[in-house]
Amino acid sequence: MDRIALIGLEFHAYHGFHPEEGKLGARFVVDIEMGLVASKTDDLRDTVDYSAVYSLVRKEVVDKQYQLIDTLANQIADVLLMTQPRIMELTVRVHKPHAPLPGIIRDVYVEVQRQR
Repeated sequence: MDRIALIGLEFHAYHGFHPEEGKLGARFVVDIEMGLVASKTDDLRDTVDYSAVYSLVRKEVVDKQYQLIDTLANQIADVLLMTQPRIMELTVRVHKPHAPLPGIIRDVYVEVQRQR
């Protein structure tokens, strides 16, 4: 299986369980790894258009609001699999750097994996 990856997509968004997270927002980082058969032609129609993938991810992260990053990761995976038929395997990671925890932490993330 070949892979295309978009790593480190950063957005300011308003996901979180605590009311202040919905008001102030925070930085979220998304990684997308797609398993597919890489194109042997030079035609965009024979692969996954990662510009379209970026737009779909951005829309889920920025235009919607979830309490849990688990839900956000699952929604991103569902949308990508519905709209990108060439993706055979998919890993979505949603990072919440500096999550509001009572200690020093660099990152918290949820990872979901899907296969057709």
